[in-house]
Amino acid sequence: MALEIERRFFVVSEAWQELSVKHEQLDQGYLSEGQGAVVVRVRRSQQHAWLTLKAPTNNPEIRQEFEYTIPAADAEALLALTPRRVEKTRHHLNCPGGDWVVDVFAGANAPLVIAEVERSDPEAQLTIPSWCGEEITGRGELSNAALAMRPWSELEAYSRGNRFS
Repeated sequence: MALEIERRFFVVSEAWQELSVKHEQLDQGYLSEGQGAVVVRVRRSQQHAWLTLKAPTNNPEIRQEFEYTIPAADAEALLALTPRRVEKTRHHLNCPGGDWVVDVFAGANAPLVIAEVERSDPEAQLTIPSWCGEEITGRGELSNAALAMRPWSELEAYSRGNRFS
């Protein structure tokens, strides 16, 4: 069983941009829904396509994750099956503490920007960069799957004040 150990943060400045070493456009769709249930996602970039299953654990920072490379044509067919979609540009960063990425969302989720760090040990010390704001790890309404169903533009508590964009 593979585990995803991840923490997530709102991004509050553009200082992360100088750490970006590559980026990719991602289109992802959610084939299942439900808080606390297994999430089935299909993701496509220009070079790859994946089918991913994620299941919760007792720790909001840790999930079971099973990811499989699939043919691009299969990804296209699966994406056509669901209106629950998220489009974003993922920036891979050269930043200590784990595998850092910054997702810049498009469409109804713009101008949302979220940083994620995947780590191998949840107990390891982590220095949070200054461009990270409020931690949103475990906030179900801000997961990618939830944003595919109810986008950032519809989340009144955040988008009305637009305090994190």
